[in-house]
Amino acid sequence: MQRETRLPGKFAFWSIFEFAFINFPVFPIFLFKETRFVGLCALRVSVRKNRVLPLREIIIVPQPRRPFNAAMDLIDSHCHFEKFHQRGQVGAIIARAAELGVNRFINIGTSMDDWALYRDLARKHLGKLFWTAGLHPCHVEEDWRDHVTALSTYWTDDPAPVALGEIGLDNFHLPKYPDEAAEVKKRQADAFRAQLDMAFQFDAPIVVHSRNAFDETMAILEEKQFPGEKVVFHCFAEGPEEMKRLYAYGGRASFTGIVTYKSAENVRQAVIEQGIERIMVETDAPYLAPVPHRGKECEPGYTRYTAEKCAELLGLSLEDFATRATANTEAFFGLK
Repeated sequence: MQRETRLPGKFAFWSIFEFAFINFPVFPIFLFKETRFVGLCALRVSVRKNRVLPLREIIIVPQPRRPFNAAMDLIDSHCHFEKFHQRGQVGAIIARAAELGVNRFINIGTSMDDWALYRDLARKHLGKLFWTAGLHPCHVEEDWRDHVTALSTYWTDDPAPVALGEIGLDNFHLPKYPDEAAEVKKRQADAFRAQLDMAFQFDAPIVVHSRNAFDETMAILEEKQFPGEKVVFHCFAEGPEEMKRLYAYGGRASFTGIVTYKSAENVRQAVIEQGIERIMVETDAPYLAPVPHRGKECEPGYTRYTAEKCAELLGLSLEDFATRATANTEAFFGLK
């Protein structure tokens, strides 16, 4: 008598497509994971629900995704380790990222609350974690000048920030009342200009946050005549026309997991418009997890999935894309 058994638990969430042959009690089962064919087995159906009688052992086909070459070194050019640090997970996050071929990370400062933390993490993980400092537009309050003054003192630290940012304009998180919104927009623009002056002072590249404010952000950069080669628009979510303007200015874009979202065709076209010469990739972790992890907390290692999509769009192998994107990131931030 044949023993009844369940499909192994690791197959519980795999899509199973059954092709039944009429008048035959045998069903060949094709196993897929995330749309990739990974196995085949033959089963005889039992009368009990969710149980099967195996005719033969399940044959597992090696998954086509190959591990990264040990020489590869993708960089997450924009992430935020603050929550991972608070939960004591920094070491685990770095280890999981290494399994995906992501070995260096740039922590992006947003306010006085995280500047010192990211400096200290960079000291602890020299050559692996880097950091920037800047006053994010959503943290620009009435006392913003005091914060910008304090910001200048961090450029004498060791290690020093590799860029000033993230700075810029955010028209998405504005107050609903027009008068209040106008006041906030003015403060953001003034703080942006002041930090551009500081970037001139320290000869620092800048990481730009621009949400629903591309034209206004570009106008201020052009007004200040800030050198385009020192500008990266992080989490670029505009289309190819905006990319043409940014590229002509001399700037570049960095892309997040948004590029993997079904609705983001304009962003994919922007990737193609920019090409490989200046591209960088990022996660903005713990936000914006790419497919296949969309809706979950994002980790810096997920830079790999964004790199895979960008490589596909540009007609490059993953290895070639990783090499070029890493070189671009090293050059822009002056990483050693």
